[in-house]
Amino acid sequence: MRIDIISVVPDLMRSPFDGSIMKRAQDAGLVDVYFHNLRDYTTNTYKQVDDYPYGGGAGMVLMIAPIDKCISALKAERDYDAVIYMTPDGNVLNQGTANQLSLLKNIIVLCGHYKGVDQRVRDLFVTHEVSIGDYVLSGGELAAAVLCDSIIRLIPGVLGNETSALTDSFQDGLLAPPVYTRPADYNGHKVPDILTSGNTPKVDTWREEQALAITKKKRPDLME
Repeated sequence: MRIDIISVVPDLMRSPFDGSIMKRAQDAGLVDVYFHNLRDYTTNTYKQVDDYPYGGGAGMVLMIAPIDKCISALKAERDYDAVIYMTPDGNVLNQGTANQLSLLKNIIVLCGHYKGVDQRVRDLFVTHEVSIGDYVLSGGELAAAVLCDSIIRLIPGVLGNETSALTDSFQDGLLAPPVYTRPADYNGHKVPDILTSGNTPKVDTWREEQALAITKKKRPDLME
């Protein structure tokens, strides 16, 4: 997979990609991530990428011209399966969306900033609009990092255990059951006996029951 991220402040988001799973995925050649500074696609002396909104009002708006030039330059080199715009009013990211996007080959992620982008960008270029929650950040960079992490970890070969992602919360519409590790007894607080019994079918049943119980308690909306 190739991910091209367009941003006004690309340096803000490099760090999450330089460690842990996302770095390992890149080192293994399973994903290529490229950052594009929108200011490199301006033609004015001051590298301006934003302007005041028509009709008045507070805030600044990212202009269409530099975004058009950047996206057009990328598309001239290869085909893209999706152009994703990170925005608070997009579809809220969930596991199903991450699963679908992880199957794509080439994607562009456009980070909003200021008051957002000229609406014509959304009308002409964007294929997916994604939000990470009902709140507003200073820009789409951190949201883009969250989106990419949720996608990259699902690419075959990225996680050490291929089945790990399949047992995550939300993959089957439920929250994950409790997990334990050594020691089996910590200051009198013991691991449930079923997990040390070696009876795999009963362990699976216990986990299913726990997942259902936790989901009903914490996220009853998922049961609907």
